[in-house]
Amino acid sequence: MAAPRWDQVQRVPTYELVIERIEEQLVSGALGPGDRLPPERELASMLGASRQAVREALRVLQAQGVVRSQQGTGSDSGTVIVPAPARALSRLLKVHLAVSSFPAEDLTGARVMLERTSAASAAERHSPADLARVREALAAMEADLPREEFNPLDTAFHVAIAESGGNRLVSELTAAIRESLRGALLDGMQAEEDWPGLRAQLRREHRGILEAIEAGDAALAAERVEAHIRAFHRRLP
Repeated sequence: MAAPRWDQVQRVPTYELVIERIEEQLVSGALGPGDRLPPERELASMLGASRQAVREALRVLQAQGVVRSQQGTGSDSGTVIVPAPARALSRLLKVHLAVSSFPAEDLTGARVMLERTSAASAAERHSPADLARVREALAAMEADLPREEFNPLDTAFHVAIAESGGNRLVSELTAAIRESLRGALLDGMQAEEDWPGLRAQLRREHRGILEAIEAGDAALAAERVEAHIRAFHRRLP
């Protein structure tokens, strides 16, 4: 019979517990965009927390873009749940990805899964406006650009394809992973002595992906984007 294990109880700052309670209300649907939180004193009493803990929790949530707090006595005063602004998820996620120690193969695999889905969806349901953004990024890469200028356009090309797929969550996740990898991808470009040759290869692969999407060939678009990602990720330091 195994001996009992007594792991130490972790000490969690009170403001984090306040955040958890507010998050629970958001996840359950009890609170949503436009809803107002109780006043600070009332919320502290309801949660059995200090006003300082509630104040700190609201500061964190405001920094994350979840709430908007305004002092005063008018109709706009108080703390209100706000709709997430564009790219809020990707901005938050890319920071977490940048400071997390995920193995390179995990990030590569995540990119492949997301971008295969995006490329296939874009081939099946793209609109002229969608592909205009993809073509714009591709056209900008046709110039003889240095690595530092080519890299953000490369990101814009892949994110535009994700947006063309019509799934906002997949698009946000793709943007977050691409942005978190921007430094590593640039390092891969800088490690290549024959930059003009690599640049030409990347252009050809991008054109091939776009051609498959334009032709409505979902399977080919997915295969080409996976081959493109895996080929370049093998170059990463």
